[in-house]
Amino acid sequence: MRRPTAAPALLLGAALAAVLPVAAQAQLSGLRSAKSTPVQRDQPVYYQADQVEYDRDRGFVTLTGHVEIWQGDRVMRGDKVTYDRNTGVAAASGHVVLLDPSGQVTFADYAELSEGMKNGILTNIRGQLAENGHLAANGARRTEARVNELSRVIYSTCDACKTNPNFPLIWDIRARSAVQDLEDKRIEYRDAVVDLFGVPVMYLPYFTHPDPSEKRASGFLVPSLGYSKYLGAFLQVPYYWVIDGTTDATIAPMITSGSNGPGLGLQVRHAFNSGTVTINTSMGYDEKSLAGDLFSTAQFAIDDEWRWGFNIQRASSVNYMRDFHLPGLIDVLSSNLYLEGFGQGSYSRLDASTYQGLVSSLDTAKIPVVLPRYEYSFVGEPDPLGGRFGLDAGAFNVLRQQGTNTQRASLSMNWERPATGALGDLWKLVLHVDSAAYNSTGINQQPTWGQMTAASSEQAMPTAALEMRWPLMRDAGKAGSQIIEPIMQVIAAPQGSSYAPLNAGTSTYLRTLIPNEDSFDFNFTDANLFALNRFPGIDRLEGGMRANVALHSAWYFGDGQTLDGLIGEGFRSAPDLAFPVGSGLRGTRTDIVSHLDYTPNQFFDLTSRQRFSHQDFSLRFIDALATAGPSWLKFSTGYLYSDYNPYTYYDTVPTGVLNTAPRNEVTVGLNSTWGRWTIATFARRDMQLQKLVDTGATLTYEDECFIFGLNYFRRYTSINFDNGASMLLFQVTLKTVGTFGFTGL
Repeated sequence: MRRPTAAPALLLGAALAAVLPVAAQAQLSGLRSAKSTPVQRDQPVYYQADQVEYDRDRGFVTLTGHVEIWQGDRVMRGDKVTYDRNTGVAAASGHVVLLDPSGQVTFADYAELSEGMKNGILTNIRGQLAENGHLAANGARRTEARVNELSRVIYSTCDACKTNPNFPLIWDIRARSAVQDLEDKRIEYRDAVVDLFGVPVMYLPYFTHPDPSEKRASGFLVPSLGYSKYLGAFLQVPYYWVIDGTTDATIAPMITSGSNGPGLGLQVRHAFNSGTVTINTSMGYDEKSLAGDLFSTAQFAIDDEWRWGFNIQRASSVNYMRDFHLPGLIDVLSSNLYLEGFGQGSYSRLDASTYQGLVSSLDTAKIPVVLPRYEYSFVGEPDPLGGRFGLDAGAFNVLRQQGTNTQRASLSMNWERPATGALGDLWKLVLHVDSAAYNSTGINQQPTWGQMTAASSEQAMPTAALEMRWPLMRDAGKAGSQIIEPIMQVIAAPQGSSYAPLNAGTSTYLRTLIPNEDSFDFNFTDANLFALNRFPGIDRLEGGMRANVALHSAWYFGDGQTLDGLIGEGFRSAPDLAFPVGSGLRGTRTDIVSHLDYTPNQFFDLTSRQRFSHQDFSLRFIDALATAGPSWLKFSTGYLYSDYNPYTYYDTVPTGVLNTAPRNEVTVGLNSTWGRWTIATFARRDMQLQKLVDTGATLTYEDECFIFGLNYFRRYTSINFDNGASMLLFQVTLKTVGTFGFTGL
């Protein structure tokens, strides 16, 4: 009869010796797995067995038939366990299974342990580890409870083929021997070979990798090697250093064969009780001089409502970032220091920002420094009248070596009251005011291009708006349902300030004394048809009596098709010279804007947004994207056209007429998924210049143990006169072990 029983004292050493060493073998894939919980010898040991025999003359205790021994949270199972009181040796045989507190499971044919678990041998062990890790070895020997010596080891995270178990694994690591340091949780392979589909591809005289359950372990990481036209042949060998429980670092020296290099990368991370700091920095010889970069972020909690932090981005040049394959290849780097708070319906932030231009088209002397900026936002609860009050306040100081220096204080208030009519009509009343006061110097320089050199000024715009939407729905039976929704909006406001040139259409300075820091990138579409101010900021305010109308319609077909569209236009009592000619907003009628979304089935969908001239209905803007195909093969194409580029409005003296050099781009892409394989390609072409902008392709395979990726990217535009560049990234990831990659330009 099987029964749980408190084992006699002579079984204590046998149970502990049988459980602990073999359970430790189940952690052979790592450097620093979770520390094993020591078993207290005064804890009771229990067992279950079909049969128990005591041989008092020989000093043997034998458990047979479905043997299970456990102490605390450690369990050992087997067909037979024998303990010799004379030698202190415990032997387990026949389907030996050991369960570790970490959840790892180890199987063995035979285990023989002695000296109170300090010494022992095991044969034919097989371990089930965390993260789907599998381990097997012909034999293992443990010495002094600190070191495990393994022979003929194999490790992988790949599952065997279900239909053909003898088929080679996608990858595995085979080694003649291995040594595991149980205290530091480090496994070191000797004479290791990496196999792919049973074919040896790499020989490593010495190799080590972390346990799948271990997140932090000091040691060398997988090296990067390859070739680029900027560095020549290069080799980078990172070392990961766990300094203490809250600090770690990665040191990555690089040697190169080209004229650029060598280099050194360093990442340091530290966790405080209230926050974290990360520092990424590097240096290297680039173009015969020492160069480098610094990227650092930090955030700290002051209490439940307030926190502060900083973000630092600085680099010697874009060429250094490009040449040394560093991330963040962008035109402008931004750095800031901030303090922010979160309240009930409120938000407050104080920050200071600096910017660094990395390309020759950006003049550092003209890039602003914001020192400081403050903003506050508040949204209240519904009041007795059913409305809701909101407030936005702020102030900033913008400094430039060349250009306008601006100090601004602003206040915007908003009250909004929705209502529903008896016929299902939806109403919304909005009372709004924007106000700002300025003190500026260099107004006659970019980006304001005003008439004077310095001035103090102010502006305010009170606005009242009433909007009505009347959604009318019709049930069309099998044809689905239809919605027709007329939308009307009336806005009352005083005529706004004139920000136009003294003589429209000429390169003369503006008559305004109000600088412009936030209202350049304007684009009129259906998205801001009903906006109270169609400028993105408040340095330029839209005024005057005006009305906006639109018709929204949708058809939801019974077979799953959907068709959704809107068309609208705006009217004003007098032209608004705040908007330049060509913006579609200057005259008494705006351009006509619309959008269209069409999904006939699961294999196709179309989304587009467009703007047409109200005079001849010529196309002035379109942004369209269409996708087609089943889930395993998706084709996409996009088209972007704009009859002007708003960014040119910043650097040049405004003439009152937008630059008519259009943006005209076409993008095509293909994405396909076949089982574990994914392939994606794309290309973008500038139709105005008749040249490609960029192209790319990716090929990826991923399963439970292996990731293969091949990425290609080609840039045809120039960064600092480099005439474009190409990138090829080859990457192989053995899950729980590391990533092997190759990069070439």
